[in-house]
Amino acid sequence: MKNTTNFLMLTALLVLFGGTAGIAASTDMETEDTLFVVITTGDAETQMMALVLATQSANQGATVRVLLCSEGGNLALKDHQSPAFAPADRSPSQLLTGLIERGATVEVCGIFLPNRDATQDDLLEGIRAAAPPEVAAFMRNPRVRLFTF
Repeated sequence: MKNTTNFLMLTALLVLFGGTAGIAASTDMETEDTLFVVITTGDAETQMMALVLATQSANQGATVRVLLCSEGGNLALKDHQSPAFAPADRSPSQLLTGLIERGATVEVCGIFLPNRDATQDDLLEGIRAAAPPEVAAFMRNPRVRLFTF
């Protein structure tokens, strides 16, 4: 049921943001070990675990792409404060920054900024707004493993 809901949301976004324009776009990220992590929760502990797993995957050689939506998108904002967690005494924001420094692609959903009092300037360095057609094409690649939190 959740996959059906996600599919319907994605379809609506494609229609809203230009149909199939850009669907042929491809990136070099689409290798056998490509992990796509979508974080929608505002729960800091769940965000932390998602980013721990993404970081561990990167440590093991996977290419990582992160999409932040809804309350999860707040992680992308410069003024966002997230708590640190044991045992490493690190926060989701710190792990996200570490992934960016390692070359991970990190984006906010295409509808995140237009529906808040925020612009690209409010996002952390290295984070951009996603283009829904490009993300849809990326997700459809059978070599990409999709995880949602």
